[in-house]
Order: sequence, then C-alpha cells, then structure tokens
Amino acid sequence: MELSIVIPCLNEAETIAICINKAFDFLDRNNIDGEVIIADNGSTDGSLEIAQKTRARIVAIEKKGYGSALRGGINASTGKYIIMGDADDTYDFSALMPFLEKMRQGFEMVVGNRFLGGIEDGAMPFLHKYLGNPVLTAIGRLFYKSSCRDFHCGLRGFSREAVLSLEASCPGMEFASELIVKAHLKGLKITEVPTTLSKGGRTRSPHLNTWRDGWRHLRFLLLYSPRWLFFYPGIIMMILGAVTGIPLVFSEISVGSVVFDIHTLFFSSIFFILGCQTLGLSAISRIYAAQSNVLPRSEKMLRFMNWFNLEKFLLTGGSVFSAGVFSCLYSVVSWQRFSNFGDFDPRIGFRILIPAFTLMIVGVQIMFTSFTVELLSMKNEDR
Repeated sequence: MELSIVIPCLNEAETIAICINKAFDFLDRNNIDGEVIIADNGSTDGSLEIAQKTRARIVAIEKKGYGSALRGGINASTGKYIIMGDADDTYDFSALMPFLEKMRQGFEMVVGNRFLGGIEDGAMPFLHKYLGNPVLTAIGRLFYKSSCRDFHCGLRGFSREAVLSLEASCPGMEFASELIVKAHLKGLKITEVPTTLSKGGRTRSPHLNTWRDGWRHLRFLLLYSPRWLFFYPGIIMMILGAVTGIPLVFSEISVGSVVFDIHTLFFSSIFFILGCQTLGLSAISRIYAAQSNVLPRSEKMLRFMNWFNLEKFLLTGGSVFSAGVFSCLYSVVSWQRFSNFGDFDPRIGFRILIPAFTLMIVGVQIMFTSFTVELLSMKNEDR
C-alpha cells in the first residue's frame, strides 16, 4: 500500500465523516492505493459509531493525548507513506497531492505551511497567529537550524520507515515539535508545502490549550538543546560576572553619581559561580543525552570526550581552589599586619575575600563535575 492517512479523533462527531469522505475522495480520484485510519482516543459523542459506518479502519488508542493517538495510528498503518491531519475539518484532505508528490521525490518529511497557503479569518486565534506560532517556530529554527517556518502545522507527511526511526514518545500536543526536531537531529530530508487552514465545522472548544500546550512545546525545544538551555546562558553569566567584577577587585568605580563597590562585586561573583555551574550542567546533560540515545553524538562532543581526562580537571579544580585558599590567608595576614586584628576597612577585606570564596567554590565545582563526566565516560567505555 502506498499511502496511509492517519486522523486522530477525540469527540469529533460533527466533522469526522467529512474528513473521512474527503480523504477517500482524494485516494479514489487519484487512483492511489491507500487507507484511512481513525485513531480514536476514547470518543464519547458518537464519533466512533459514525466512523464505523465508513470504509475507514478504526484503531482504539487507550492512552490519552494527541501524540499518543497519532503514534498508535502510525504504528497501525501499512502504507509506505503516511499523512496525518486533524479531524476537525480545518485541513483539506482532498488536496494532499503536494505532500505525496514531495514524498515520491524522496523527501522523508513534508510539513504543511499555513502561513504560505492561507489562514481563513477566525481559523487561528490571534494570540496563536501573531505570538505563539511565530515565536515557537523562531526558537525551533534558531535552536535546530531548521528550515521549517510553521513548526505546529497539524498536516504533514512522512515515510513510514523514517517516522518510526524517530522513536517519538511525547503524548501531548508537543508531538508536533518532536517530529520536526528529531527529524532534523537525525538528518532526514525535510521540505515544506503551502497548505490552507479553515475554521472547520465543529462548535465545541478546541482541545489545544494556549498556555499549557505552548509551555509544553517550549519545554521540549529547550530540553532537546542543552547548548541553548545551559551552554550559552552559562557563558553569558560567566562573562558578565568577570567583566563587572574584576575591575572592582582593585577599586570602586563611579559612573556619574552612581558608585559600584563591593556590593556589585558580590553580585558579580554570584553570576560567575552560576555561569560555571551552568557550563558544567551543559557538559553533563549533553553527554548523558548522547549516552541515552536521546540526542545524536556530535563531533565536538566526541573530541571533548577524547580530550577529557579526570586528572586534568582535578588538577585544574584543585589549583583554582588553592588560589582561593591562599587569597583568604593573604586577607588574614593583611588584617594582622595593618591593624593586628583590630579595626580594618571592610571594603579592602571584601575585595580579597569575595574573589577568594568565588575561586574556592568554582574549584570545588570543577572537581565534582569532572567526576560526574568521568562516570558517564566509564559507561561509554563499558559499551
């Protein structure tokens, strides 16, 4: 069989028959050997009974969720190619040929673009159209160097072999982002085609929850990109802490009537420490993700693992910690020398003590992080 059209369904009695008829009309009109699969997610409004009166194949999916229903339908499909689309009649199942043609040309994933094809007035909420979709799509394009300009279009096609290789697992609406992200990480051939979005024929409220599902999409995009979640924020915090803090070690700085002194140095120290900790988390999470086959191994990561040596980092961390200890001792000696442990300008003391404590904390972080990375390396060697 060439094509399976998978339609997830949860209480779509008003529109399910329209979608099924359009899908079969497309198959019959173009002489395509195909099937229509209704992945029912526990409908209670008569949708299932309506679908059973058609030629569609019904697959019952017990686990709730948009992603769960689609995974069940995809697993049950028998076509070489699969096209998925919603059951609310917002997508036109009678106009699927652009998707199929692209897949016949060798593309492994074809994503619809509603902004190119046209969005009917009232078909997409204002907040989704001008904030949610553009922002999340921009984040996805930035994080994963994706060419897709509509990350959340529900009408898309893919080869069955390719989509099963992605091992998608998200149960909710973020399943749409998961497919595109994993396809890019795996290096699949992806393209877009214009598609339309209409208001559909349902009168009930949509299943999509603006803030909850928006957050779940954003959370997924962040979790699958340790570089943007940990590495870049860590670098920024370290640079900010160093640039603002180092000059204050020597003296206060005045900008007009504003004076930056030891209080600013203290906050700079906190930023630097947080930056170092975040960089450590970046290394740990990236290596763990690769070990668990959540993310593919990268050349940079492999070079880091080949270069990494526990003793190197222990020596580095120990040196940094020792520098902090010696700075503390120097502060104590200076206190004794200048006032014999009597009155002492706290600003002078804190200019030494704050960097000293910072070095001690960072040194300990480096040493413990290096042990964690070594544990992950041992797991890799065992494999």
